[in-house]
Amino acid sequence: MKSYLAAAIQMTSVPDLAKNLAQAEELIDLAVRRGAELIGLPENFSFLGEESDKVHQAEAIAVESEKFIKTMAQRYQVTILGGGFPVPVNQGQVYNTAILVEPNGQEVARYQKVHLFDVNVPDGNTYQESSTVKAGEVLPPIYHSEKLGTLGLSVCYDVRFPELYRHLSYKGAEVLFIPAAFTAYTGKDHWQILLQARAIENTCYAIAPAQTGRHYGMRHTHGHALIIDPWGAILADAGDKPGVAIAEISPSRLEQVRRQMPSLQHRVFI
Repeated sequence: MKSYLAAAIQMTSVPDLAKNLAQAEELIDLAVRRGAELIGLPENFSFLGEESDKVHQAEAIAVESEKFIKTMAQRYQVTILGGGFPVPVNQGQVYNTAILVEPNGQEVARYQKVHLFDVNVPDGNTYQESSTVKAGEVLPPIYHSEKLGTLGLSVCYDVRFPELYRHLSYKGAEVLFIPAAFTAYTGKDHWQILLQARAIENTCYAIAPAQTGRHYGMRHTHGHALIIDPWGAILADAGDKPGVAIAEISPSRLEQVRRQMPSLQHRVFI
């Protein structure tokens, strides 16, 4: 692992695949021009619309999303996490899927979101992700890159389940990906705190791409794509507009924090 720049992309995705991919390409280009070698796209980066529309278009969204991520990785010679897009599993359901692709265009890790957002939010919105999404049944993977370190995958609502991240750190994760489309209501109170907690308790970097703004109907997301260091310090914050949060991932900083706070070595229960 070497020091490098990572980017957490922030988007306002809509129910239009072509528009979303164009927006994503523009932001990837911006991140690369600023020196990023590892780039994360948010959950629902290629489509954010009604659940019924998502299922109806899932085949096309899945094919085009995967093709897009691999093309971008090869074109810009960077590693890209596609933070979440629907992949059909049966006639009425999809997996909320994240994939990690290396600069050669090869997929090296895939994760199907296990924790589904079925919540009545106090702002009056009701979310029933399980109505169209089938929960993954396998713990998220890690991927070891000689240049970028050991990367662990997760998606959005997973951030509320610390045991998932303990699994990733137990497997050796040094950088945690947490792409999201966090609601505006919960995000204002919980987003940053949860991300800092996952970074601190696992002494890992956290890269959290995000959705922001109004997408369709009442769907409004929090924004603030973040990169957080293993001590919990906020290194970069994309604010509330589409853009990019960029910060350095440093092996010496990781080693320093883990030496000063060796909590991973003191675990009693795994």
